[in-house]
Amino acid sequence: MTGTQQLGPLIHSFFIDHLVTVKGLRPASVRSYSDTIRLLLCFVAERKGTKITRLKLEDLSFEHILGFLRYLEGDRHNHVRTRNQRLAALHTLFEYIASREPTMLETCQRVAAIPIKRAAPAETHFLERDEMEALLRHLPRTGRLAQRDHALILFLYNTGARAQEIAELRAGNLQLVEPYLVRLHGKGDKWRTCPLWDQTAKRLTALLDSSGAPAAANAPVFCSATGEALTRFGIYKAVRRLAGHLDDPGINRTVSPHVFRHTAAMHLLESGVEINVIRGWLGHADLTTTNRYAEINTRTKMEALRATEPPDTSAARRPTPVWRSDESLLNWLSNL
Repeated sequence: MTGTQQLGPLIHSFFIDHLVTVKGLRPASVRSYSDTIRLLLCFVAERKGTKITRLKLEDLSFEHILGFLRYLEGDRHNHVRTRNQRLAALHTLFEYIASREPTMLETCQRVAAIPIKRAAPAETHFLERDEMEALLRHLPRTGRLAQRDHALILFLYNTGARAQEIAELRAGNLQLVEPYLVRLHGKGDKWRTCPLWDQTAKRLTALLDSSGAPAAANAPVFCSATGEALTRFGIYKAVRRLAGHLDDPGINRTVSPHVFRHTAAMHLLESGVEINVIRGWLGHADLTTTNRYAEINTRTKMEALRATEPPDTSAARRPTPVWRSDESLLNWLSNL
């Protein structure tokens, strides 16, 4: 069934029928797949010296997939984690192709066998309590965006919400009478409920009331200067403008919306909140994702403990072991 006319319809069906209808992926996830497959098609077309519209299904060969992965790391300088993310998208695509085109089964099996590369986990950066308190204390209090910006930073810290979850937040998702709550639409089309502090609820109430009319249930909570719902990029820009001064090159920390997610998790943990509660708070599907905050917290405390430990003046001075200096070590080895 392979041929010139088969690749286009199959790719179209993969996105519309499989990713959207069957898997129920959200637009942000679909865009991630789209970006990977667009790069792949451009790469293969260039290698073949042809237009993308003239590619055949068999042009998605195992050799071209390997070449594409090398291209991502070598020419585009993608991080290993980005390369792995794109490979995961290709695994899904070729799994779908295998179910639709039996003649491609061998190629699909070879692609499925391409392993994910080992990569160090991404660094987890967060703001200390005094940094967070200082930021909230010094946020702009005047200007047309001051009310929105204060509510945005407070909401990020209160809920640990992802930027996409905030971009999709609507007035109808908020309960601004006690108990104050918000329902967030997270990854995997899953909803979760987070409690809100009194001050967060008051800020959100004032923000929604600022228009002078009751907000419709489908009205975006956080808007741009033009009244449109803030996008992920818009949220990122706002955070950079308000908190960019807290960047710390010494620990490679660049403050972004996700740093507030980590900050919320760490401060909850430091306050004694049970790890399973934090998992539900952040919307983690796997507890191991949440456990890294506990590991970081323990390591930080141990480092602080060692750094502040006073010298033990009561213990008798011990002789320096032979392995503590080059001369004594070499002499010791010579006499063995």
